[in-house]
Amino acid sequence: MRHLAHIKPLRGVLPLRTFRSPTVTAHTLFRRLRIALRRSRLVQIGLLVGFWLAGEGVVRLTGLPLPGGLVGMAAALGLLGSGLIRAGTLRRGANWFLAEMLLFFVPAVLAVLNHREFLGLLGLQILLIIVLGTLAVMAVTALTVELCCRWGIGADGQPSALD
Repeated sequence: MRHLAHIKPLRGVLPLRTFRSPTVTAHTLFRRLRIALRRSRLVQIGLLVGFWLAGEGVVRLTGLPLPGGLVGMAAALGLLGSGLIRAGTLRRGANWFLAEMLLFFVPAVLAVLNHREFLGLLGLQILLIIVLGTLAVMAVTALTVELCCRWGIGADGQPSALD
């Protein structure tokens, strides 16, 4: 830089000696990670798969009688509810999974074609159980949401102090 010492900096332009290699701090890395999570669908899909694998690990270590995907989903829901992860962090990856959901059902359809007994009375009974189970889950969910909404509104019709 000595050979450039005789050059005076132009007005509005930083002198050469002020240019340094950028220092990478933990804050900078965390910020870059957040930006990458929000922009990249692939990274979000990887994060969702990571929750699933973490749930599988917890189930295997603890011996819980639950599917690992359910435990991973509960962990993701807990982090979303606590505010540690924002919904935008998982939105694009989750939308991809929802858009491509049909691909996940193709193996199940092929399995049904291998078992002809599902195409008769047994298949109708199973279909009836699935439909009734789905309706029951929807009804319980609707009642739970209704009760939570009523719980959040006081006797005077105003939102409670907890809001």
